[in-house]
Amino acid sequence: MLQKNQTVELVIDDIANDGSGVGRADGLAVFVPNTAAGDRISAKIVKATPRLAYGVVQELLSSGPGRSRDACSGCPVYRRCGSCSLRHLTYAEELRVKGRWVSENLRRIGGIDLPAPPCLPSPASDRYRNKAIYPIRMQNGEPVLGFYAKRSHRVEPVGDCLLHPEVFSALCRAALGWIRRHRISVYDEETHTGLIRSLYLRQAEATGEVMACMIANGHSIPAEGALTEELRAACPRTVSIILNVNTARTNVLLGRECRTLWGKDSITDRLCGLSFELSPLSFYQVNRRGAEQLYAAAADFAALTGRETLLDLYCGAGTIGLSMAKRVKQLIGVEIIPEAVENARVNALRNGVENARFLCGDAADAALALEREGISPDVVVIDPPRKGCAPGLTETIARMKPERVVMVSCDSATAARDAASFNALGYRPVRVQAVDMFPRTAHVETVVLLSKGEVDSKKIRVEFSLEDMDMSEFQDGATYTQIKDYVLEHSGLKVSNLYISQIKRKCGIEVGKNYNLPKSEDSRQPMCPPEKEKAIREAFKYFGMI
Repeated sequence: MLQKNQTVELVIDDIANDGSGVGRADGLAVFVPNTAAGDRISAKIVKATPRLAYGVVQELLSSGPGRSRDACSGCPVYRRCGSCSLRHLTYAEELRVKGRWVSENLRRIGGIDLPAPPCLPSPASDRYRNKAIYPIRMQNGEPVLGFYAKRSHRVEPVGDCLLHPEVFSALCRAALGWIRRHRISVYDEETHTGLIRSLYLRQAEATGEVMACMIANGHSIPAEGALTEELRAACPRTVSIILNVNTARTNVLLGRECRTLWGKDSITDRLCGLSFELSPLSFYQVNRRGAEQLYAAAADFAALTGRETLLDLYCGAGTIGLSMAKRVKQLIGVEIIPEAVENARVNALRNGVENARFLCGDAADAALALEREGISPDVVVIDPPRKGCAPGLTETIARMKPERVVMVSCDSATAARDAASFNALGYRPVRVQAVDMFPRTAHVETVVLLSKGEVDSKKIRVEFSLEDMDMSEFQDGATYTQIKDYVLEHSGLKVSNLYISQIKRKCGIEVGKNYNLPKSEDSRQPMCPPEKEKAIREAFKYFGMI
């Protein structure tokens, strides 16, 4: 077994989903950040378990073909910041890796084997983000503003992030200067004291309008006028300065209450030929030009003719649905954030869209309400958060019997899980497209088309006996294979069907009869070890089973 602080020589042969390279030593997988496939390295082991190990590069002995020659060019904090985990790769290699991640997640987690075209590149790989939230903390007696370092809540000061517009840097300097000059208290996570938590910036790329939002642990801040003057002086394109109130003891970044300190309540951007109003709480894709490619792919999958009722779930400010509104008979959007729903309604009016209505509510609850109204959408578009569809949503959508479901997801793992759920309900995955919305990071957008159409007109009669089958795979939630794969990937542990069944019973989850288990009730069975029980429970949480 490998030992901590041991030095080993590795050849990196794969890239894991967090961007780390993977090599093998003494039969173990070793995960090493900032490495590329084909790299030969000397690595120091920083953590070792019986199943896997983690290391850091001590020396790059030779480079793989996908390694960039200027990985750290212009970014002095690349290796310490937790954002750009793929900046050391060429962009062509990054696209290859991301396309493979999507295909492998669909196959391994969803049991879906689809031919995947190459990952669509972003129109820009730098300066593409239109939104950033910078945590502000006290470190060594001084306020610092930047990003959290990898796997920590220590803030790494950032002068100029290459993913953000250059004007953001000027606003960050102005905000930090305001805090220092006026001796404004800074939030402390451990004690829940202090006032200023974060600086939230948003830019409308097409119009140039900028919003600056100070997130505070209180309902007011001192020197509001000075803050307004200093932010406007740093960036004359700033048209909206907002105070966001977040007094909760939580890691959630934004509170629900906003108050405009100066200027407009929102900014305006253009996307897919339409004009959109964006409040601080509105969801909006962070890569505008990339979003136009993403929505084009989704529209292609939707195959609209002008006769359809389109249901847009998790609609945010209405961007996806409104981009398709001219090609449908009726658009219904659903979003849980009231401010975003109001933005969507204003956006429909702003763009002369008269065939749309927007509802405020949880996607699953709203879909159920529409089902009770007798609404039968022809096409459903869903763009859920990273955790995927809410429990019960796939079943509700299936009962509505749309012809097609177009799923847009920022996490191909949860997309694979949800696609498998749709597949079990009769919606066959037929097309997939990876779209790079987040260059240089370990994130990739995925579009999946699921169709209700007949798979084959030919019918074959098949007879079989249930007594010969392992019925455990037909229980609610994830399959046993999916749970095993998740546990192995995230903890390095191998678990059996027996252990999973034991923990299901502990959690009150129904367990179907497994005809492959011992017939005797007195058969002695090994009990699941505590570390494997913990890993299985984490998988249950991930798949929404508990």
